[in-house]
Amino acid sequence: MGKNLDPKCKQCRRIGEKLLLKGERCSSTKCAMVKRNYPPGFHGPKGKKRLSDYGLQLSEKQKAKKYYGLSEDQFKLAFDKIQKKGGDIGANFLKFLEMRLDNVIYRSGLAPSRSLARQLVNHGHFKINDRKVDIPSYQTKIGQKITVRKSSFDNRYFKILPEKLKNIVSEQKSWLNVDGKELSVKILHDPRHQDLPMNIKTYMIIEYYSK
Repeated sequence: MGKNLDPKCKQCRRIGEKLLLKGERCSSTKCAMVKRNYPPGFHGPKGKKRLSDYGLQLSEKQKAKKYYGLSEDQFKLAFDKIQKKGGDIGANFLKFLEMRLDNVIYRSGLAPSRSLARQLVNHGHFKINDRKVDIPSYQTKIGQKITVRKSSFDNRYFKILPEKLKNIVSEQKSWLNVDGKELSVKILHDPRHQDLPMNIKTYMIIEYYSK
């Protein structure tokens, strides 16, 4: 897959919203969207361009794609898969993206960003129902339990993680049950409306791909 090598802070500034790409830094005063809340460029702040309908739809698609850290091909493939099933395409599309293994690891607090969650999964640190899974795009299912492999507990990152989780357990999504001591996550049910990101206008993405 083609990797986006653009600096993460510039990606947020170009979109004009926090995409939470750098984990804890995004919640601090060091966040670029706090210090320089305008598009990147040599000449500094400039007035915002007025976009056409197509431009707005493209921008929304790009925002969602960067938010979940997917390539263009991955994003389109996921959309096509959900579109074929019918129903509420917008909500179902977001649920599909939320149920990706890398996103579940991020939402549970086991990783401060999706990029780190993807890296941890790729390195084989997690099991699902006692079976090692190292595919970030793996679609988790209701009732599955994700745990950190015993061999990974010696890793410095996981040694200090239980202490960090004490401060963020209250922020977890309702569809996930997180055990900070065991470093495990159980999928209780599909993400509900209140669990889905409110800043993504899925109707614009649907309109973009309908052209």
